Amino acid sequence: MRRGDPFDEGAAGILRQPRAVWATAGASVVAFMGIGLVDPILPSIARGLRATPSQVSLLFTSYFLITAVAMLITGFVSSRIGGRRTLLAGLALVIVFAALSGTSGSVGELVGFRAGWGLGNALFVSTSLAVIVGAAAGGSAAAILLYESALGLGMACGPLVGAVLGDASWRYPFFGTAALMAVGFLCVAAFLRDQPRPARKTSLLDPLRALGHGGLASAAASAFFYNYAFFTVLAFTPFVLDMTPYGSGAVFFAWGVLLAVFSVLVAPRLQERFGSLRVLGGSLVLLAADVVVLGYGDHTTAIVCTVLSGAFIGVNNTVFTELALGVSDAPRPVASAGYNFVRWFAAAAAPWLAPRIEEWSDVHMPFVVAGAAAATGAGIVWARRRSLTHDAEERRAGRPRPALAN
Repeated sequence: MRRGDPFDEGAAGILRQPRAVWATAGASVVAFMGIGLVDPILPSIARGLRATPSQVSLLFTSYFLITAVAMLITGFVSSRIGGRRTLLAGLALVIVFAALSGTSGSVGELVGFRAGWGLGNALFVSTSLAVIVGAAAGGSAAAILLYESALGLGMACGPLVGAVLGDASWRYPFFGTAALMAVGFLCVAAFLRDQPRPARKTSLLDPLRALGHGGLASAAASAFFYNYAFFTVLAFTPFVLDMTPYGSGAVFFAWGVLLAVFSVLVAPRLQERFGSLRVLGGSLVLLAADVVVLGYGDHTTAIVCTVLSGAFIGVNNTVFTELALGVSDAPRPVASAGYNFVRWFAAAAAPWLAPRIEEWSDVHMPFVVAGAAAATGAGIVWARRRSLTHDAEERRAGRPRPALAN
């Protein structure tokens, strides 16, 4: 049977999962909602807290900076207390800090609470992928698609929830997230049993050692530049569009729908036909072109390019996740932690740098830099194509490597 099209293995295969998998995936949807939740209300937060766009952008920077650093401890923690307790600890932190975010009296307080939220999100998200892959029926390919489905749905719903609740007050989306996460906490506590702990406990340095593998290091480096472009779109575009919460929420909802569809339905078929590296390189080049046009187009063009970027981001997310989990011989949680440790730094840098680049130059230049970053990611894929060859994938498929990998 061909690899890369889990739906050919039976569309019901990905749906027939244990309750523990669905509970974890459902909580993952809410966790990913928290990333895009603030998008449509960024201007409202700036007005409500009398903050500048560059100050408000720190909501993303503090969140992802702590998330990146925390990746080094997630495996250390989960290998000692177990996946279930790690998930619950992460969910508890998100509940507490999301609720506190809604009570913020200054942008400084909100930035600090988002940092605590980022710690909880790191513990939950990194562990949830390993739990879903370990517990899901249908193999790792189906599990990854289920995880990407949760990511896409969360990314799509986050701006919509933020717009609906944020139309009344910018504080309500934070309280809403805390309430939804509390439901997720109860579901995980009820349906997820204790996970088997690894025979060997993970050390704090294991994720960094895993990056010594050329393939994983190359995937992480390319993903770093890709994530810079990704989060320039996510964090800076709302200020450029300058729409109402409902308008911005609708744009990013459409963006998230494309992200979900292309990550789950389109990416596997493109990989099957053209090979992972060709698809990844081409998608990164198209994303680079898209964000540059976004930066120089009129308002309508900017909306169209913002929505369209979701398609390229969806493809990239799926291929990068597969590469990170399969390109090296490191245990999946360790490989994932090392990979995420590198790429989330770009997610922290882009929201902070984009407004400052605009202040130093003009509104177009942040998107030019983002386009150059995506193109650099594509260049790394091409230059390091031998190291990035997904050996495990090719052995399972029983076919020769795609031409790009030769």
